[in-house]
Amino acid sequence: MLAANTSGGVVGKMISPQSLAIAATAVQMEGEESRIFKAVVGYSVAFLAVVCVIVFLMTNVLGFLVP
Repeated sequence: MLAANTSGGVVGKMISPQSLAIAATAVQMEGEESRIFKAVVGYSVAFLAVVCVIVFLMTNVLGFLVP
C-alpha cells in the first residue's frame, strides 16, 4: 500500500501547479502553463490507469508476490 501511495503522489506531481510553473519558466514559456497542462494531463491519466491496474493485480491476483 505504501508503494501505491507513493506512485499516486508521482501521478499528482506531474500536474501540480508548482511543477507546471517551474517547467514553464525552464523553457521560457511563462504564462503558458495551461498549454503544458493540456500536454501532460493525458499522460497523467494514462499513468494513473496503469498504476491502478498494477495495484489491483498485486492485491487481488498476484498476492503471493507481496511479502
